[in-house]
Amino acid sequence: MHQFFNFTTTGLLTLLLSGAGLSASAQDKQAFQGLEHLFTPPKGYVVPHTTQALTMDGNLRESAWQQAPWTTDFVDIEGAAKPLPTYQTRVKMLWNDSTLFIAATLQEPHIWAYQTHHDDIIYKDNDFEVFIDPDDNTHQYFEVEVNALNKIFDLFLPKPYRNHGDALISWDVAGLRSGISIDGTLNQPKDKDRSWTVEMAIPLKAVRIGFPFNAPTEGTLWRINFSRVEWDTRAANGKYVKQQDAAGKDLPEHNWVWSPQGVINMHYPERWGYLQFTRQAKAPAFELPTAELRRRYLWLVYYRQQQYREKNGRYAASLAELNIAPQVEVAGKSNQLVLLATPEQFTATLTAAGTATLRINDEGLVETVKR
Repeated sequence: MHQFFNFTTTGLLTLLLSGAGLSASAQDKQAFQGLEHLFTPPKGYVVPHTTQALTMDGNLRESAWQQAPWTTDFVDIEGAAKPLPTYQTRVKMLWNDSTLFIAATLQEPHIWAYQTHHDDIIYKDNDFEVFIDPDDNTHQYFEVEVNALNKIFDLFLPKPYRNHGDALISWDVAGLRSGISIDGTLNQPKDKDRSWTVEMAIPLKAVRIGFPFNAPTEGTLWRINFSRVEWDTRAANGKYVKQQDAAGKDLPEHNWVWSPQGVINMHYPERWGYLQFTRQAKAPAFELPTAELRRRYLWLVYYRQQQYREKNGRYAASLAELNIAPQVEVAGKSNQLVLLATPEQFTATLTAAGTATLRINDEGLVETVKR
């Protein structure tokens, strides 16, 4: 639930457009300059299908779990600009016709948790967090947090905090099952632990607001990311307490994630990784769809408009004011950008022959325009 805001660069000097399949022309580089941290390619995971019954106990003994691939190790939330995390974290996933299964193992020499009730502010402890946007539109998304006591904090966001969204904490993941296993001892500062493992089963229908519910089919794409909150602690009177600065304030937590956000804010859903569903016995390699490459130019307009409004007190009325070209090339095809704006609102559309029209508005809602 925590939110942070930072539109400054993180020190990346080279735009990674080429690595994402985008044109890396001089014009592109100038247009994206200063926003490189928001356009590094998100990671992708192709999730295998299973029919095996899975027990949510955190032990991952089932053969389906043994065969499921691990993600890459977590990195700092800001990405390559920051040092690698002190301890390893990684995730694997499975799905069946009704459920998404998530398992995470977190290396940790000192395992502790003191939040003991459902919907306590779990990130006050070291925790593991899941963020899911099934519609890939940055709105109506879900967050689930869990600590080493297996206490859950789950919430629904109608839109990100930056767009004045307000979390619905009363929302719960209907039918959620979860389990924890600990390789060590909980809340015992005198010894050294090794890791804790989270296992959870999220009903697919539970991460959907309204009707209809469309079950994933071959190639269905969701947005997903995972975060680990890690506090610096010390032992005092037989308990773990957070380390503090000279003014007596808790040191800021570490934020380690699967797919780097580029900013210290998990609530940029457009920066999350991709979850692609498959039933194939041998999962195909993940490839970013062309539609996702095209969306990057809509996000360029969005970020530039936020910067422009912060400086000028209004949105820009034209792409020229934002120094963005109206024609861009994606995957060898010419695309036309059009901006319609008032001082308080805007929409931008991206069209190309034979391809669906995409649209973004001033609240960051991304849609495929139906004709």
